Amino acid sequence: MPDVLIMRHGEAAPGYPDQARRLTPHGEVEAEKMAHWLAKRVAAGELFMPRIYTSPYARAQQTAQALCDALGTSLETLDFITPDDSPHAVSDWLLEQPEGAPIMLVSHMPLVGDLAGLLVEGNLAQGIGFPTAAIAELESEVWAAGCAQLKRFTQPSQL
Repeated sequence: MPDVLIMRHGEAAPGYPDQARRLTPHGEVEAEKMAHWLAKRVAAGELFMPRIYTSPYARAQQTAQALCDALGTSLETLDFITPDDSPHAVSDWLLEQPEGAPIMLVSHMPLVGDLAGLLVEGNLAQGIGFPTAAIAELESEVWAAGCAQLKRFTQPSQL
């Protein structure tokens, strides 16, 4: 199975409705920093070009678009990876994906933390805290609860 990269969007401004909140200038810098880091890794052969999927919310779309611009690829929107969606539904979707390129999901807390916790620990309560624009890289033979290993966790402040 391909690796899965789970990314939280960059820092977002407050606002209403939640779906329309956009990245702050700092959030844009975070997204671009992570995008360039990923592009360097792809260019160096450390990472295969991922298929990028994003939440329909504005801040996730902006973050994912920065990735796509740096990587020269396109994105696809998934309606079921918004903040309060079910990590179990995402895990089920991952099980249905064909082998091939890594999958990158750009989404929100609490979903990103809960999904990582479900896949690695088998328990939503063991979720990972995700700073804005952080990326967790997971590997697994099967995308079921407790079957994945956390290979790398990177946040903008580390770059």
